[in-house]
Amino acid sequence: MSRRLLAIGAHAADFVWRAGGVLALTSHNGGTASVLSLSYGERGESGELWKEPDQTIENVKRIRHEEAERAAGHLGASFRCLDLGDYPLEVEGEALAQLTDAIRAAAPDVIVTHTDRDPFNPDHPVAFAAVERARALAAGAGVESAFPTIQPPQLLLFEPHQPELCNFTPTTFVDITPVIDRKQAAMEEMKAQSYLQTYYGQRAEQRANHARRVSGNKEIRYAEAFMRVLPQVLTEL
Repeated sequence: MSRRLLAIGAHAADFVWRAGGVLALTSHNGGTASVLSLSYGERGESGELWKEPDQTIENVKRIRHEEAERAAGHLGASFRCLDLGDYPLEVEGEALAQLTDAIRAAAPDVIVTHTDRDPFNPDHPVAFAAVERARALAAGAGVESAFPTIQPPQLLLFEPHQPELCNFTPTTFVDITPVIDRKQAAMEEMKAQSYLQTYYGQRAEQRANHARRVSGNKEIRYAEAFMRVLPQVLTEL
């Protein structure tokens, strides 16, 4: 497991569904788990909250921040939001510099983020492109540069809601059985998207089935799937 894991989502709740298990596992194993949200998802990801009469953007952001902080707390992770706005999310200029600085400050061993395609959510591919670019800027392509750099983090993509339509092919399964209760507690905090709790609970069981078949480890009951973007460097196979 990585000692420093950074999950970057387009919206405040993205990390909970897609990487809650590995964040909790990193913390459980003594590592540092961090969450960076590019927006609160206040416009396009907070449908239940907008059913309340006289609702405001400011109040939705406040609620989403509190939910995400509590969820991250269950996982043993820190939470920060850049509050860049959503639908559409735009990460250029100063916003890209903020993201790059955040990655540089966290100096993660691994970054997990969105896929480069999502026909149902226009912000997710924007987040991928921004993270890919900011990671390269923070690492300086692994060579000496005229600005401070970090060791190049591994880059993996977490599972989208519709994987077969989002260029997602799992290359890595992580057994999250020991911390599934933490992920479930975190998911329950995100009241504005409670409908996803059942979906990602079922997905964890399905991916565990795949992980058991790949590994032969019959003890895996819950798993999360990821897609590796960059080659893995090993000293032996």
